[in-house]
Amino acid sequence: MSEIDAKNIILINFILMTLWHLSILFLCMRLDSSFFDPRKFLYIARKWEKKGKFYTSVLKIKKWKDKLPQYVSKNGFSKRSLNSKIDKQYMEKFIVETCRAEWNHFMCSMYWIVSIFLNSSIYAVIFSLIPILANLPFLLIQRFNRIRLSKLIEHNCHGQAVFQDTRAT
Repeated sequence: MSEIDAKNIILINFILMTLWHLSILFLCMRLDSSFFDPRKFLYIARKWEKKGKFYTSVLKIKKWKDKLPQYVSKNGFSKRSLNSKIDKQYMEKFIVETCRAEWNHFMCSMYWIVSIFLNSSIYAVIFSLIPILANLPFLLIQRFNRIRLSKLIEHNCHGQAVFQDTRAT
């Protein structure tokens, strides 16, 4: 790509990045909910998350999470319209949707692989960092919300674990 000027490198990367993100979104929306099982390794709470305290104490997530936009698909879940009545089945479905959103943002951030192969070193770094940094806050919000929702269900279901896995690392 060294023969292409900077303006075209930037344009090509933004076009490819957009196509990557749209492809991931398209795939994400078509995958069955069973693919997003909260007990899978990718989604289980880790020890370092300290049951959500990492997000509130270290990242101060409550101060900034509601300032970010959210995408809600048709029949999707909106954090702004959470049922006031705690219905276990509804909350479990909501937890699965946090897994779906986390997977989407994780896969979108994987554009760095394309960038490494496509670009020279400085452009590879720049166009690897953009999707990682753009998706990371949303991914963290999903993990934080899933921990909160799981605790809420446990509290309201008299201590019954929901989607819990003892392999937390």
